[in-house]
Amino acid sequence: MVKIRLRRVGAKNRPIYRVVVADARSPRDGAFIEIIGHYNPLTDPESFTIDAEKALGWLKRGAQPTDTVARLLSKSGVMQKSKPGSVRRSESAKPKTTTTTTTKPKTTTTTTTKPKPKPKSTTEETS
Repeated sequence: MVKIRLRRVGAKNRPIYRVVVADARSPRDGAFIEIIGHYNPLTDPESFTIDAEKALGWLKRGAQPTDTVARLLSKSGVMQKSKPGSVRRSESAKPKTTTTTTTKPKTTTTTTTKPKPKPKSTTEETS
């Protein structure tokens, strides 16, 4: 499985990340297929750059983004482009007509069962 995830670069206590496409089995800072962006969490607000065409291409091929990368991709607008149902309609388009149907009330039936009789105990009385 191919993942879009962060690869840490930068000095000690000063993290900067590259957004990379990598095999899920490779370690965090290990081998990767392609660099598609950069992410700096230390700036206020956090700064990132992502090549939208490359990211969209990998998402269409089935690459799974991690949670943080998915958040970054949605901020940049790439996630909305990759979803098939995210096409925005123009304002002149006709709205969907809704149909209402009435449902019949459900009838519940209760069945009662007779309790099973207790077996008679055969105790011998000794005198």
